[in-house]
Amino acid sequence: MKHALKTIAGAMALIGATLAGAAHAAYPERPIKLIVPFPAGGTTDTVARFIAQGMGEKLGQSVIVDYKAGAATIIGADSVAKSAPDGYTLLMGTATTFTLNPILYPTLPYDPIKSFAPIGVIGTTPLAVMASQNEPSTDIKSLIENVRKDPSKYSYGSHGNGTPVHFAAEMLWSAAKVKVTHIPYKGSSPALNDLMGGQIPLSFEALPAAIAAAKGGRVKILAVTSDKRSPLMPEAPTVAESGYPGFSMQTWFAIVAPHGLAKDAQDKLSKALSDTLADPALKEKLSGVGIEPGYEPPSGYVSRVEGDIAKLTPIARDNNIERN
Repeated sequence: MKHALKTIAGAMALIGATLAGAAHAAYPERPIKLIVPFPAGGTTDTVARFIAQGMGEKLGQSVIVDYKAGAATIIGADSVAKSAPDGYTLLMGTATTFTLNPILYPTLPYDPIKSFAPIGVIGTTPLAVMASQNEPSTDIKSLIENVRKDPSKYSYGSHGNGTPVHFAAEMLWSAAKVKVTHIPYKGSSPALNDLMGGQIPLSFEALPAAIAAAKGGRVKILAVTSDKRSPLMPEAPTVAESGYPGFSMQTWFAIVAPHGLAKDAQDKLSKALSDTLADPALKEKLSGVGIEPGYEPPSGYVSRVEGDIAKLTPIARDNNIERN
């Protein structure tokens, strides 16, 4: 009798383990929602749609892009952080979401490491140091020399206080030990318009927009802020090779899930993202909107967040960078 009971118990345990394994293997069983914390129609939205289609094909389930914009991506990020960690709600965030907000908001409702299970980094977008056509500087070296000669002549435009281009500019001025007056605009277009019109001598911009503006001949690109030359404009030198070794500042994109996601689901999602980004057609699409694709695993996300926060916190503190 005891032997029979043991046999039944063993069989039941085996069945339970098999069913549990099958349940895990079945993920995902329904569509996945990918939250974009920006309004529809922007670059992040476009990237999210490309990635959603590819990951959906790899996972055998639809990945649906949804929008929760506002408060510098905080609303969308916080909603995902507080979602069930079941693998059916993901966040497509940027460097603003994961590194700048934690620096600028002491009471941020989410933590970029503790609140999320990273799926992976998608890619990066370099920034460009730009000058109006009337500005005599032709490269970073001559720019810094001219600023030192007469700082009162120089100011630069950005997308607003606490934006990636604001940080990139202050990183450069800090490295060069110069002060340049910051003029925060409400977005990219007003800053570019004033740069092209000669109202301001300098501006910083995402490289794709900078390239488009430079084609008209009214502005010029002095350098890019990435650690290596960009395939989008290989003739443009980096700030690092222009006299400031180690200089690197770019925006980047990543997908995360709520903290507590099961490891097997995280692994499936990470593989789907990696496989999606390995597709040459998808790489071409991303390059077309100014993204330099490059999958990085969850550990790469953690390294980026920790490295950027360590690097940029002193920049914010020393230059009194705050959000509007």
